Amino acid sequence: MKTILLAEDQQIVRQGLKMMIEHRQRYQVIEAENGQEAVDLAGRHVIDLVLMDVRMPVMTGIEATKRMIERDPNVKIVMLTTFIDERYAIEALKAGAKGYILKDADMESLFATIEKALLGELVLDGQVAAKVMPKLLQHSAPQEKEQIPPLAEREREIIRLVGQGRNNAEIAAELYLSVGTVKNYISQLFIKLGVRDRTQLAIFAVKHHI
Repeated sequence: MKTILLAEDQQIVRQGLKMMIEHRQRYQVIEAENGQEAVDLAGRHVIDLVLMDVRMPVMTGIEATKRMIERDPNVKIVMLTTFIDERYAIEALKAGAKGYILKDADMESLFATIEKALLGELVLDGQVAAKVMPKLLQHSAPQEKEQIPPLAEREREIIRLVGQGRNNAEIAAELYLSVGTVKNYISQLFIKLGVRDRTQLAIFAVKHHI
């Protein structure tokens, strides 16, 4: 059973989500009503995934995400919000979040997001992605456009597909490779490009027009 930390300041929303998630009997949910409480709980429990609201009292979800990532770079956090706002999404991704989805997503989409995020994959709501990607290009700092290491065509293909939000199985099917081979390529690209995770690799793909 996986443990999910659900940080949401609206009690009705929080309890409703908890009930629906735990109904699957594959997850147990720990509740937090603000970012500070989420940070504290994450420090006391073994958490598999955090579903984090963006706007909360005491401490925002963005700030809580930054603090959790600083303490444990491997923590998996997905922002769950009502706001289709590229500013929040970009801040969340830069802070280290693994995804950004909307609260009005249907339950099947939510569970698909949870499963992908648990595997370390980047998950963006389609409406959010459509806004985030152009903004990432517009706000790329000059130093982020410096010459990049030489990349083989296969490496570029994999980076491009990660940038599109594809998971390892989808990339493998697209390129007629094994999932293990795709994982190896991605691990090597992390080292080669100096990126920490799939989120940063996806951002790299967009910023460098790959």
